[in-house]
Amino acid sequence: FACGSLVYLIVGYGLMYGVSSGGFIGKIDLFATGHYATGDIPGWAHLIFNTMFCATAATIVSGAMAERTKFKAYLIYSIVISAVIYPISASWVWGGGWLSELSIGSAKGYIDLAGSSLVHMVGGICGLIGAKFLGARAEKYDKNGNPRGIPGHNITLGALGIFILWFGWFGFNGASIYDISTVEGLTDAANIFLVTNTSAASSAIVSMLFTWFRYGKPDISMTLNGALAGLVSITAGARVMEPWAACISGALTGIIVVVAIEFVEKVLKVDDPVGAIGVHGFCGLFGAVLPGIFSKENGLIITGEWNQLAIQCIGVLFIALWTAVTGTILFYCLKKTVGLRVSGKAELSGLDIAEHGLQSSYSDFFLPGTVAELMDEDKSGTAKVDITNITPDMAIPVHIEPDMKAKMNQATLTKVVILTRQTKFGALKDAMNEIGVTGMTVMQVLGCGMQKGSLECYRGTEIDTMQILPKIQVEMVISKVPVEKVIKAAKKVLYTGHIGDGKIFVYDVKNAIKVRTGEEGYYALQGVDE
Repeated sequence: FACGSLVYLIVGYGLMYGVSSGGFIGKIDLFATGHYATGDIPGWAHLIFNTMFCATAATIVSGAMAERTKFKAYLIYSIVISAVIYPISASWVWGGGWLSELSIGSAKGYIDLAGSSLVHMVGGICGLIGAKFLGARAEKYDKNGNPRGIPGHNITLGALGIFILWFGWFGFNGASIYDISTVEGLTDAANIFLVTNTSAASSAIVSMLFTWFRYGKPDISMTLNGALAGLVSITAGARVMEPWAACISGALTGIIVVVAIEFVEKVLKVDDPVGAIGVHGFCGLFGAVLPGIFSKENGLIITGEWNQLAIQCIGVLFIALWTAVTGTILFYCLKKTVGLRVSGKAELSGLDIAEHGLQSSYSDFFLPGTVAELMDEDKSGTAKVDITNITPDMAIPVHIEPDMKAKMNQATLTKVVILTRQTKFGALKDAMNEIGVTGMTVMQVLGCGMQKGSLECYRGTEIDTMQILPKIQVEMVISKVPVEKVIKAAKKVLYTGHIGDGKIFVYDVKNAIKVRTGEEGYYALQGVDE
């Protein structure tokens, strides 16, 4: 975003808006110091608004090339797309270039309000080419070329991202009319807000239902992508389409996005981790055609005329060709010079570590100590005891009766380790407390069993590689409570009959020592009163 913002200011804006009427390319105007026809809109306001569109086109590509791209290559292609590829094609429509002047019959001008083709299709095509040159992630395809599902690691953040985009899209589309100071402008903006929201909602629902039917369960990530695809497809025709048309086109988009993502993965054999090619490339293309079908003024369904649809198809064709040719040159040169892909070792260790040396990237896996663990504090936070002067012989003296010593020596100590679902911990804890087990150590761990973590499908693709899943590990050392009672109680609350119920491990323990008192064996596991 930072690189794109600068190069668009320095070079891109001039190439995009310095084009002559009906022309093919603008001018080199460093830092956009020349005069541009922006009407009543202040020049700098017009520039910064268009900077956001430019940066969006480049960031789309990162999703398709995620998890294996060199950082330097990422920066270079972002700069080239923002400086050259996007501004020139956008100048044909928004800059007053040849597509904005193209006439066929009664229809004049290519319609793309806020960039279904100029932003999203351009980003999707560049992502497709870049991902093809880059190659798939390690273990994405088996030896027979069949794709393996690799689920996203944080659906919550993915959902949050979609909500942010959905909200931001009202500005993306609504502000593209540039004027709401009049009644006509306000009416236009209101229609744009309504059809934008309608398309996203319709697409999300249909994506959910379609994956539910196709996979047997409603796919969350595909539903999120469905909402985003609905936003992408309505972006071109939001000003010229009615709400009912947005509902229909959104529903169609909800099916297209699922089929497109599967097509890219299974037929084209291109690894796109987030589905950017399907969402932005395919649905951007579909959205660019929609004004020719549903336009209130000259759409095929409304008027029965093909003229606007023909203009839309011509525009899509030339924008796609320009992007494909320049994108191929860009990624070919990058691959032959600085290189596109990190090493296999770097990919497996994670790009945060390999490319940036960021060891703390996944902080949830680190449990740093706290000051409270290192000193005994009173309420004011002042240390009451200097722990550096404490020795074991200062432990609280404990008197054990002779007959108790014999019982203690005869008692056996057993360690029980239980691995199970995180959702079962509450029931397990209560069950152990009920039978008299009061001490336990609980850890959040990652792992898998004989089933390699899952036999489920992700976006219709079977997950047959080893999946490391979050689990709860509970450790208890017991003596007073019979081991059989512990096992019986644990099995009762953990059993569901499905893969993943967990395992119970039982170990003999040689001894146990309570550090505070020096007690050993049986008595080290008992409370103060006992």
